[in-house]
Amino acid sequence: MRLLMEEELFPSTPGKVKIERAHAFNRQFHRCFASTSTMFLWALFLIALTISYLSFKSFVDTGTHYFNLSSSVSSSHAWGGLQWEKHVRTSADIRRAEGMSVLVTGAGGFVGSHVSLALKKRGDGVVGLDNFNSYYDPSLKRARRNLLSKSGIFVVEGDVNDARLLARLFDVVAFTHVMHLAAQAGVRYAMENPASYVHSNVAGLVTLLEACKSADPQPAIVWASSSSVYGLNDKVPFSESDKTDRPASLYAATKKAGEEITHSYNHIYGLSVTGLRFFTVYGPWGRPDMAYFSFTRNILQGKPITVYRGKDKKNLARDFTYIDDIVKGCVASLDTAGRSTGSGGKKRGPAPYRIYNLGNTSPVSVPDLVGILERHLKVKAKKNMVEMPGNGDVPFTHANVSLARNELGYKPTTDLNTGLRKFVKWYLSYYGYNKGDKSGM
Repeated sequence: MRLLMEEELFPSTPGKVKIERAHAFNRQFHRCFASTSTMFLWALFLIALTISYLSFKSFVDTGTHYFNLSSSVSSSHAWGGLQWEKHVRTSADIRRAEGMSVLVTGAGGFVGSHVSLALKKRGDGVVGLDNFNSYYDPSLKRARRNLLSKSGIFVVEGDVNDARLLARLFDVVAFTHVMHLAAQAGVRYAMENPASYVHSNVAGLVTLLEACKSADPQPAIVWASSSSVYGLNDKVPFSESDKTDRPASLYAATKKAGEEITHSYNHIYGLSVTGLRFFTVYGPWGRPDMAYFSFTRNILQGKPITVYRGKDKKNLARDFTYIDDIVKGCVASLDTAGRSTGSGGKKRGPAPYRIYNLGNTSPVSVPDLVGILERHLKVKAKKNMVEMPGNGDVPFTHANVSLARNELGYKPTTDLNTGLRKFVKWYLSYYGYNKGDKSGM
């Protein structure tokens, strides 16, 4: 660069100055351009490096947050580790002669928690599975899980649609029985979120049956159908031999579909299957979406309750069945379930397929239910009588339980007055109540 400047200051000839200046300018331009290109490439490289670093840092920070979060969660929530396997095996340990090891799906639910406790109490091995969804207050489900934990029952937090989780559970424990109670419940909610019913009650059932038919040995299956499958049937009382081809709600349709699906798995793969049609189960630790539960809450809070009537102004009636009676029917179904005949997904012979009604056989009108609650709560209800909307509800249910009585020894013993008294006692103990406080609990 210095030589060039000297030539420009002391030219030898005038013509040569112009040529040399042009050449010098071109050389500077190309050098500058090359230098700029190089700098541009280096800049791009540095920018890319910076972005990569920031992305990696974000990933590390996120991963650290995730693992920190995971480490703070109870072992009930994660699955697959050695500690998890130990919990599962210990919970499934059988402590009585001729006992069984049972996988209870929906163990954090109303019926599931009661059945799990009853089985564990008599010495059977029990492992629970529940996804603790938010259909109703998950804190109630977790409170039930705490009860199970105190009795030595381990509840795995997971979805029945998770095929990998189910396969892992069957790898860890050779379950002799499955009590399938996980489901999306509720008739009216199906109008708001129909997909949840297909996901849980149809797809979830198939995922579970696939795991059971592939297991070796195959477990016997008892599962919760519903009295809702009787739909628009006007023959009373409802019997297992009645037609169930007119469901009145999507919920009922998914339960009816479940009965057909389980029958096909029984026929093709030799799975022993027992379906239980529950009739309006109630009692302590019940579901907040049920009428008796919400009535209790609103009556205590001084809020009006909505009491539906049929289109002909007839009162709705339900075959209210106390939880203890349902539990007896569930346990008896497990005890009498024949063995599955398949192995590794291959059928070796016919297996039992059964369906039973589990009800109380004594329907009570909804206004009478409210009257019983008023007496036990010592508070008068503010009632709004409304004609029943077309939301899938049926005007009455009434169970014929003669088949369950003859084959399971099922005999309900708790009348509605006694059962509601026990429920109210639990409700007041669990939620507390101050008569001077109308703001809620």
